[in-house]
Amino acid sequence: MGSHILQEGDGRQALILDSTIFHPQGGGQPSDTGLISSADDSFKFVVEDVRSKGGIVFHYGCFETGEEEFGSGKLDGKEVFLFVDKARRNLNSRLHSAGHLIDVCLEGVGLGHLKPGKAYHFPDGPYVEYQGTVQQDKWQTKQQELEIEANALISKGGKITAATLSYEEALQLCGGSLPDYISKSSNPRIVTLGNYPGCPCGGTHVPDISDINSLKVTQLRSKKGMTKVFYNVDS
Repeated sequence: MGSHILQEGDGRQALILDSTIFHPQGGGQPSDTGLISSADDSFKFVVEDVRSKGGIVFHYGCFETGEEEFGSGKLDGKEVFLFVDKARRNLNSRLHSAGHLIDVCLEGVGLGHLKPGKAYHFPDGPYVEYQGTVQQDKWQTKQQELEIEANALISKGGKITAATLSYEEALQLCGGSLPDYISKSSNPRIVTLGNYPGCPCGGTHVPDISDINSLKVTQLRSKKGMTKVFYNVDS
């Protein structure tokens, strides 16, 4: 992979590659971190954050070695090796898959009227949010039922797949409806858990539902027409 290094206006150093395995922050999921090193060992760059802007992926971080060549142009075009922090990627993937699993569990616990909204799959307080409400006197019961249902599906397992499809194929895989923000001329990426309907998603996921290991629903609450389900996975 070729490299190009630049200085951002905010003073941060960023590395741009012609292709990357690092996942940028987005879709409610934090970015990968890790290390980028040149094939000739002339520099090592610690990746602390990854963002996508206008279709270009910026790897932000700092030099471990080789900073003296920064700005000289000597680093442009160098072949590099990429090393993603596996533990962080795995945790992010488990949290993201767990959020989708809660979506899958809604129907089975009598909450099928809730419609998925935004989600936050970061380790510091992950949650999924839905349009629709749950009566307050049922919050505790539904919280427990969701957790039991989710862990039953984790024990059973099931392949998690991601595929880029035509709009028509995606529509069929997602149960006959797609969010309004998905253009009919697009080719959305659809993530599917087991045999359940899929949904559009650009994030990382574990290969199998069983790889989530366990899920704890920590809180369920409704307010102003919305319901939030807070959850976590064992670390």
